[in-house]
Amino acid sequence: MRESIITKKLPFVIAEIGHNHQGSVELAKKMIMEANNCGASAVKLQKRNNKKLYTKEMYNSIYNSENSYAKTYGEHRDYLEFDKNQYLELKKYSEELGIIFFSTPFDIESVEFLEDIDIPFYKIASADITNLPLQEKLSETGKPIILSTGASELDDVKRAYEVITKKNQDLYILHCTASYPADIADMNLNCITTLKKTFPNNIIGLSDHENGIDAASIAFMLGARIFEKHFTLNRSWKGTDQSFSLEPAGLKKLIRNINRIPQMLGSGTKKVLESEKKPIKKMAKSIVAIKNLKQGTIIENQNITFKSPGGGLEPYHRDSIIGKKLKVDKDKDELINFEDLD
Repeated sequence: MRESIITKKLPFVIAEIGHNHQGSVELAKKMIMEANNCGASAVKLQKRNNKKLYTKEMYNSIYNSENSYAKTYGEHRDYLEFDKNQYLELKKYSEELGIIFFSTPFDIESVEFLEDIDIPFYKIASADITNLPLQEKLSETGKPIILSTGASELDDVKRAYEVITKKNQDLYILHCTASYPADIADMNLNCITTLKKTFPNNIIGLSDHENGIDAASIAFMLGARIFEKHFTLNRSWKGTDQSFSLEPAGLKKLIRNINRIPQMLGSGTKKVLESEKKPIKKMAKSIVAIKNLKQGTIIENQNITFKSPGGGLEPYHRDSIIGKKLKVDKDKDELINFEDLD
C-alpha cells in the first residue's frame, strides 16, 4: 500500500465527533481543539443529505425522543447538519491546529458535497457495508477510504473490498460492533486477526463503541493500527451518542495507552537493563565467608553463605568453588572471588 496521510501517522486515532456538536460550529471548534490537545490524529463528522437519504415517510416521521432537536426525524437530522461554509470554517480551523478534518458521507450527494470542500479521505459507515453504489462513488475519488465492518459477514467485507479496490487500492478496514454502546461480550476483537489474515496487504483497525478505553489497547496487540472513538466534552449532553463517547480525559488516556504499548513490548531480547542494575544490586546475593577463614582453608558448604548486596560471585557459582583452597584470609561476610582461590 502506498504511503498516505493515514499511514504517516500510525497508530492513527480518530476522534469521532459525529453530531455530538449539537448543531453548533463554536462547540464543534471546542471539540476539535480538545481532540487535538488529547493527541488525536484526526477529527471526523458525519454528512447526510437527509431529504435524499430518507424516504418521505421516514423524514416526516414524528420524533419524540429526549434527544430530538425537532418534531420530525428529518428536521431533527437537518438541525445537526453543517452547510458548506460551516464545513470550510471547521476544516480551516482544524488545519490551523494541525489536526486532520474529514467526514463520513451517507449518500452520493454528500460525497459530492465533501469533494467540493476537498476532504482528504473518507470513512464508510458500517451501515453502508452493502452499499455498493456509494462505495463505487468513493473509490472514484482516488482518496484513501476507511471501511467500517459492523453488522456484517466476512463475505460482505470481501464484496466491499472487491468493489473499492477495483479503482482504489488505498483501503483501510476497521473491525466494528455496530451497537451503541457495544457490550464487551459483543466486541469480538479476535475478528481483527481474521481481517488481518483475510486482507494481509491492508492496515486493519477498530471502530470502537465500547463504553471504556480497554478495547483499543487489546486491539493494538492483535494488530490494529487505526482507532476510531466517539468523542464529546460532556457525556450528559443531549444526543444519542453522548453517553458512550469519551470525554477529553478518557481520550487522552486511550491515546496514551496505545502509544505506550510499543515501548512496553520492547525488543524481545532478554538482557539486564541499565535501569535494573542499581536496584537489583541491593537485592541480589553474593558468595561470602560465613565466618573468619584462614589462608589454606578448603572451601566447603559449611563455611560459605549467600548475602546481599550483589556484585560478587553469584550463588550459582557455588559448585565451582567447593573443594578449592583459599590463598588469602577472609573475614566474616567478605566476598569470595575466583582470584582468591587455588
